[in-house]
This record gives sequence, C-alpha cells and structure tokens, in this order.
Amino acid sequence: MGRGKIVIQKIDSSASRQVTFSKRRNGLLKKAKELSILCDAEVGVVIFSCTGKLHEFASSSMRSTIDRYTKSKEDHHGEKNPVKELRLRQREVADLKQKLLDMQDNRRHLMGEGLSSLSVENLQILEKQLEMSLKAVRMRKHQVLNEEIGDLNKKASNANDSGEVTYREVPHTLAERRDLHLQHHLHSSPSRSEVNEAAHTSMELRLGLR
Repeated sequence: MGRGKIVIQKIDSSASRQVTFSKRRNGLLKKAKELSILCDAEVGVVIFSCTGKLHEFASSSMRSTIDRYTKSKEDHHGEKNPVKELRLRQREVADLKQKLLDMQDNRRHLMGEGLSSLSVENLQILEKQLEMSLKAVRMRKHQVLNEEIGDLNKKASNANDSGEVTYREVPHTLAERRDLHLQHHLHSSPSRSEVNEAAHTSMELRLGLR
C-alpha cells in the first residue's frame, strides 16, 4: 500500500516539526553530497533551523562557493543592466582621468613648476625623489664613462700593436673621456686621492705618456 500524499504546509506540532526537520535535513545533505560526487558539481547547502541553529554542507569550501555565487550573480546582473554597466565604465574613466592629472602634476613638480601649492612635507618628499633620480643618473653616467674608457684603451692598444694612423688620434679621445670622468668625480664629491689620480692620468694622456 502506497504512502499518502503529504500536504506541504507548516507543521503545527513543534515535536513533529522537529522530527521532520531532522529527517529531511539529513536527506537533503545526503542528496547534496551525492550530487557533488556523481556529477562533479560544486554544491553548497546552508540551513538555519527555526531555533537559529546552522547546518551546512559544501563540496569544496563554503567561502569559495559563496564568493563564486556572488560573482556569478553580479556578472549576470550586469549583463541585464546596461545602466549599471555604463555607470561603472564612467567611474573607470573618471579614475583614469584623475590618475592622468596626478601624473601631470607630478611631472610639473619634478620640472620645478607649480611648487607654490606644495606643503613643506610634500616638498621634502619631492626633494628625496629628485635626489634618488640624480643619484641613479650619475651612477649610469659613471658606468657609461668606464665602458667607453675601456673601449678606447683597447683601441689604443690595438692601434699601438698594428701601427695604424689612429694611434695618434685615440689617446686624445681617451684624454677627453678621462677629463669628463674627472668632472664627474668632482660633481660626485670624490676623495682627494681619487681627484689626484684622475688629474694625473689625464695629464699623462695629454703628454703622451700613456
């Protein structure tokens, strides 16, 4: 004999309601677990009883499932709401315009323009930025000068070995580079011994001793 059809409505008896809740809750969680395993689906079930007690099941992580659900709803809602999408794009454009204005102001400040609106703290920050930039430029300049001097030394040595006409030309170019290197050291506050060494080398080059 088959079971009679159950009317879906609130159960008046609290005891019967609690028994039915426990049975159907366990059955629902079991079905959710079976669905996730059989169909490789991401399943999340959240249940609050009438007393406020939480019961849940998640095939992976409840947090990741909720985040995925929220993102999916937002994307789906955005596709059907062109007004919201337009406002979002307008905010993005406004943000980009503001960033462009900030970059332009920063560039003018680095060029020494529009400084009257800056506070002492902002001026100190700008000064540090300029000092760091100048230090990087000087380091690169020092590296390039060393590389060029090394190349000229090789050319002078090769010219000396082969007896080419450029032998007389290369030392003068090398001397000019040495002088430039000396100026670089002077601007970089070198030690006295470094200045004397650079000056002595430059003089030897000009006299043809190197």
